[in-house]
Formats: sequence, C-alpha cells, structure tokens
Amino acid sequence: MKPTWIEAAINGPWGRERQPGIPITEAEIIADGVAAAQAGAGIIHLHAYDAATGRQKDDWQIYARIIEGIRGKVDAIVYPTIPIAGSGFAGADAPQSGRYQHLDELARHGLVEWGAVDPGSVNFSSYEDMARGAKGFIYLNPEAQIREGLEIAARRGVRPSYAIYEPGFTRLGAALAAGYPGLPVPVYRLMFSDTYAWGFPPRPYALDAHLALIAECAAGAPAMVAGLGLDIRPLIAAAVARAVHVRVGLEDAPFGDRRSNAQWVEEAVRLVRAEGGEPAAAAQIRAATRAIDEACRR
Repeated sequence: MKPTWIEAAINGPWGRERQPGIPITEAEIIADGVAAAQAGAGIIHLHAYDAATGRQKDDWQIYARIIEGIRGKVDAIVYPTIPIAGSGFAGADAPQSGRYQHLDELARHGLVEWGAVDPGSVNFSSYEDMARGAKGFIYLNPEAQIREGLEIAARRGVRPSYAIYEPGFTRLGAALAAGYPGLPVPVYRLMFSDTYAWGFPPRPYALDAHLALIAECAAGAPAMVAGLGLDIRPLIAAAVARAVHVRVGLEDAPFGDRRSNAQWVEEAVRLVRAEGGEPAAAAQIRAATRAIDEACRR
C-alpha cells in the first residue's frame, strides 16, 4: 500500500454566490472539518469568515475556536489560509504587511502544524470572465511577505504549504526556504486549473514537469495535486502512481458543485485505493514529514 495524504480544502475565499455549499459559520466549518476527517482526510485546510458578511476574516481567535473544535473531535492536521491580497473576494483589501500575524499567534498557542505560504504572485483571469470582457486580478505575494511567512514558520516550527500556481513558484520557494535554517521542508501543492488561465491544465505531462523541477530544486520534498475551479479526480491515478498526495474539497471544486466536502473525500479515498494507495492518518503524515525533514538535513 502507498500511504497517500488526503487534504480537504473545505471552503476558500469565495462567497456562497460562487460556491453555495461552503461552510461559513464557525459551527458549520467545525462540522465540515470533522466530517471530512472522518471520511479519510488527514489534513484540513480552511478559511475563517465574518459570519455577518460571509467574507473572509483572518482573525486568529476565530481560527483558534475552529481548530480547537475540529481537533477536539478528530485527529487531523488543521491549518489556516492567509489574506488574499489583490482581490475583493475577501472583503476589504488585504493588508500589505502583517499577513501572517494570525499564523504567528496560532503557532504561539500551539494550534497549528502547517501554514499556507504562497511563493509568488499570479494573474487570476478566468476563461469565462475573459469571454465576457471582465477583468481578473493579480494575487499578490511580494517577496517581503513571503519571507515574513517563512520567518514565522522557521521560528515556530510550522510547515509551509506552498501553493505552486506556476513553475517559477517552485524555484523561488525552494531558494527562499534554503535561507531559513531549521525550516520544516515545505509541501509543494501543485495547482492545476481548467477555469483559470494560469499554470498547467490537469494532465499527467504537466504533473511530470512539476515533479522534475521539484527534483532539481527541492529534492525529497513532498508534492500534492490540487487546483481551483477544477475536478481533480482524473489526475488522482497519476498522482498515486508517482507517490504524490491529493487535495480535494469545495475550495478547489468547480463552482456550483453540489457534493459535500465529505463526499469529495470519500471519492478521493475510493480512487486512491483503486490505484493501490491507502489514505494516511494524521499521525502517519506527521511521521512521514519528520522523516523527510531528517533526510533533507543530511
């Protein structure tokens, strides 16, 4: 059996007008996170919201209540997002500094093991918007802010989860990580899409190209397939065959998707097992990442 990490990204920066099934309130997010973990996800990724507006709100105390609520019922690696700078999805404009303050505070309280760090900026332009003449936005991650996240991660022992929208993100992320001794080895989450005109479409050739670059720039680092506005299922067999991990959930799913987060995880579990894999429990993931850290330090 190949132990495969399954991550559930249960909501995202989108409001319910784009993804009606996402959990918004603290109670909803906790319930969805618990259900996804019980379905087989060892990792839960989430966004917190202002319940009155339904827009993202990166308040560490909201995250703390949610994380404690999930971990009080299941064993899972639960980690938050960061403010989405450059877009109105998250309500008010995201701060241009201090974007990782909530991560620092959560880590100080022993509540997080992983943290989202996106090593690069990218144009978010959907094919649908372009066809009707609507403009996209630039998802902004200046180097100073990436370094802020990595400094906190290194100081607090938090594992960076890199969203790799473009191959250059791997090169920059690996080069910057090398400058922070003791930083846990980042997870390279490879982002595919058929909805947005960035990165690669979800094809095995694209996965192989990503993996070749990781082998060159960050040998031994773990990789995961994911995406936005995407049905990742056709890529799961290729991922398992290459010892690559899998992310599913309503943050990543095509807009308007009617499945629940637990159903996405159940389907991922089925497909992983069909390829000879087995979903890894949180304890197995922790052990595997510790072994990766040790190997990469040699």
